[in-house]
Amino acid sequence: MFRSYSMELAGRTLTAEIGRVAEQANGACLMRYGDTTVLVTATASDKPREGIDFFPLSIDYEERLYSVGKIPGGFIKREGRPSEKAVLTARCIDRPLRPLFPKDYRNDVAIVATVMSVDQDCAPEVLAMIGASLALNISDIPFTDPVSSVNIGYCDGALVVNPTAAQRETTRLNLTVSSKEDKVMMIEAGADEIPDALMMEAIHLAFDTNLQVVKFIQEITAKEGKEKAPYTEYVIPEDAYQLVTGFITDARMEDAVFAELKQDRDAKIKALTEEVTEALTEQLTAMVGEETDIDALIGDIIYKFQKMTVRRMILRDHKRPDGRGIEEIRKLSAEVDVLPRVHGSALFSRGQTQALTVTTLGAISEGQRLDGLDTNETGKRYIHHYNFPGFSVGEAKTSRGPGRREIGHGALGERALLPVIPSEEEFPYAIRLVSDILSSNGSTSQASICGSTLSLMAAGVPIKRPVAGISVGLVTGENDDDFIEITDIQGVEDFFGDMDFKVAGTSEGITAIQMDMKIHGLTFPMIEQAFAQTGRARDYILNEVMLKAIAEPRKELSPYAPKIAQMQIDVEKIAEVIGARGKVIKKIVEESGCEIDTEDDGIIYIKGIDPAGIQMAKDMITAIVSDPEPGTIYQGTITRLMAFGAFVEIAPGKEGLIHISKISNKRVAKVEDVLAVGDKVSVKLMEIDKQGRLNFSMKDAMEAEENK
Repeated sequence: MFRSYSMELAGRTLTAEIGRVAEQANGACLMRYGDTTVLVTATASDKPREGIDFFPLSIDYEERLYSVGKIPGGFIKREGRPSEKAVLTARCIDRPLRPLFPKDYRNDVAIVATVMSVDQDCAPEVLAMIGASLALNISDIPFTDPVSSVNIGYCDGALVVNPTAAQRETTRLNLTVSSKEDKVMMIEAGADEIPDALMMEAIHLAFDTNLQVVKFIQEITAKEGKEKAPYTEYVIPEDAYQLVTGFITDARMEDAVFAELKQDRDAKIKALTEEVTEALTEQLTAMVGEETDIDALIGDIIYKFQKMTVRRMILRDHKRPDGRGIEEIRKLSAEVDVLPRVHGSALFSRGQTQALTVTTLGAISEGQRLDGLDTNETGKRYIHHYNFPGFSVGEAKTSRGPGRREIGHGALGERALLPVIPSEEEFPYAIRLVSDILSSNGSTSQASICGSTLSLMAAGVPIKRPVAGISVGLVTGENDDDFIEITDIQGVEDFFGDMDFKVAGTSEGITAIQMDMKIHGLTFPMIEQAFAQTGRARDYILNEVMLKAIAEPRKELSPYAPKIAQMQIDVEKIAEVIGARGKVIKKIVEESGCEIDTEDDGIIYIKGIDPAGIQMAKDMITAIVSDPEPGTIYQGTITRLMAFGAFVEIAPGKEGLIHISKISNKRVAKVEDVLAVGDKVSVKLMEIDKQGRLNFSMKDAMEAEENK
């Protein structure tokens, strides 16, 4: 027997069914919102795996194409690797939930959200996020903080909760906020230069909406929740901790962690670890027993001591590991044209973080095709990819393709720049950006955004405004009012801090937000301060570094970039341009040396390197789609020779006669003495007879040219 619970959310019914399916999972719920249906399950192992020293939480967002009435493409005809959108959704489920598990929980936990039916007006992503929280809360897994998520749009000057498909087409804001009863857990946003004040208003609306759902989850949990299962707690023995930290001393640890370069810090910590291992292994073994992994224990103690030292010095003394001020940004540099022959390139550095971004321009047909659950989104012409090789952090490892982190950072960069990318009508190109991280020590995604802006401008892409990004970190004390936020966090501050709040934007407003959280949420004063600090930092980076490297987009494209012309024809003429079995368009491509793409709305894109070839293709297409007009001069090709004249083709399917008397001002005895099949000639259309036949004159065309 199953139980059903319902509430109204933004004018639609949100329903949770418990006990109907997936009874063997620790927690399961079948979520419905409108006609969108998502099954969410939470399952945990009975005990930790041997030797594991972290929390192995996995999130899978499974898109079933039957949910939108599609059969998967390809030969296999089944869903394969998760789409980019599925990966990003899984990350959005993970980020607000992970900090709320017990810090020492080591059991495997798997959350699976399976999308089974999609109503385009009710996004399945938000429903999966709510379902994940509910499944955990009603399970016996030690998770007790209800979290809700909501999407906020900004349409026609008003904020909208969970916008419909039509509203998502026009919204200037795509904001997802996860929050619990008292604090915000996650913020993810793409925005069209939204001011800070409006963004805060949207976050407040999201929080208030989430509060309704949190109470809904609490009511269900009170009736359906299982008793939480005990787990093996991991606590560092206090006497062992005191022994090691007393041996190291506060002064030596402060000296070790406070260094400008990451390599120096790592070397000092390694030396301390080796010294402790040599000096205290025997005492620690006697203290905790021979069954304990002493090397692992020493590593845990030093990590904890290092973390407490960094946090204490930042929060109490306002001293950062590399000696910077609280809002001071590391040394910045930017340069363009670092690579020859590519269409655009830029290198952006901030301290030991370094991103190289390359822009490549192509035909619209070279954009990315999408085959997901959003039936309105079938492709995109602007793509941003992010690569994070092992050498960027000094690791000897081979590349195995992009992981979830790389996909997430690439998507963040894409969202940040999308609002300033020119429209297809303004700039008829597909645009691909690739950010290769050459060195990493904090917030590489924001460095890639800065580098991407520079690369686009160097390539001659007429972006609306330059975009910069920066990250702010947080260290908290004993209460919500005891906190400090630091601008431009490096790796050690990220590792030991409480958040990574990334904000990208232009001089006019915010274009993207991504917030990673390690504690039980943010207060609104914390969020407001983060906006203020990132705003000041973005202005500095833009004006003092980026715009000094290149002030505006170049007026001309790289000589190595393709040239693309755009023309509009009557939709009914498309078939004539393509021809039977593509014969006509193949001929145009062959003769002009250009690539040609036709769109269903009659727009034609012509891509080529040689401007003369592009003009030839345009002229050929114009000749095809235009009705012949007497008195007009055309360029044509001789197709047949007859005793009484020659036939000339001015466009595929448009052929007419040049009478022998109209070939030249001089007498022509034989046509073949003057013309041959394949000759290119200028002809003037003299008349279209009653039978629709075209009569041309080379003689009159020559006279017209001479009289110009």
